[in-house]
Amino acid sequence: MPLTLYYLTDGPPSVACRMLLKAMKIDCNLVKMDFLKGDHLTEEYAKKNPQKEIPVLDDDGFYLSERNKYVPTGAGLFKYKCFSTAILQYLADKYGKNDTFYPKDIKARAIVNHRLAFSATKYYRYIEDYLLPLFYDYERTELMLKKVHVALAVFNTYLERLGTKYSAGDNLTIADLQFVSGTMCLDATDFDFSKYSHVTKWYNTFKNENPELWKIVEEAKEILVMVAKEEPDLSGLYPHPVHPIRLVNA
Repeated sequence: MPLTLYYLTDGPPSVACRMLLKAMKIDCNLVKMDFLKGDHLTEEYAKKNPQKEIPVLDDDGFYLSERNKYVPTGAGLFKYKCFSTAILQYLADKYGKNDTFYPKDIKARAIVNHRLAFSATKYYRYIEDYLLPLFYDYERTELMLKKVHVALAVFNTYLERLGTKYSAGDNLTIADLQFVSGTMCLDATDFDFSKYSHVTKWYNTFKNENPELWKIVEEAKEILVMVAKEEPDLSGLYPHPVHPIRLVNA
C-alpha cells in the first residue's frame, strides 16, 4: 500500500513533509485535513495520533507523527514542542535513493541533526510562539518578539560560520525543509528579517534553486497572508483541549 500523509496546507510541519515527498519522488496519498472543522480533534484521528495534531504519516499501518501540543505556562510562554522531524528522518532513511537529504557520514549527519534540533526547540518554536496570537486568544508580548530575533541571529551565525550554500552543507537536506517552512511564516506576515543577511541569502537561494518545492511553500504562504490580514474564525474548534479560542462573533 502507498504511503498516506494527513496534512494541513499551510502548516509548516506538513509543508516540510510534502516538500520531501516531492523532492524524493515518493508515491504518497495526500489527505487534506479541514482544520477549521476540527478534523484533527476527532477520536478517529486520535487513533492515528493521540496528540491530535497534524501531520501524521501512515506507512501501511505504521503511524508516525512528532508534533507536541502547546501547553501555556504563563506570561505568553509555551512548553517545548517538536516539528515533523521523525517523519522527515524516516522518509529520508527508508526511501532515499542516496543520502543527499540525510547523509550517513557521522559528522555530516550530526550537523543535520543539530540543525533539526535547533529548529524544533528554538527557531520554529519561537516563530510559532510569536504567531500563535493570530489564531488563538493569546496576547503577543515583547518577549515573544525578542525570542524570534534571538533565533534569527543564532541561525544567521550558524550559516555564516559554516559558509555553505544551505544550513548543513552545500546540498539541500531535511534540515533546510524545516527552516524554510518556519521562515515562510515570517515572510507571510511581513516580518522584516533582512538584517540577517545570511538567512536572507539562504532563503532566496532555496526559493530560486528549488522552484517545484517553492510552489508548496508559496501555497502555504498565501493562506497565512490572508490569516494575518483578518482573524480566522476558529469557533468550530471550541472548546479546544489546549488553546483559548477567540470567539469572533461572540
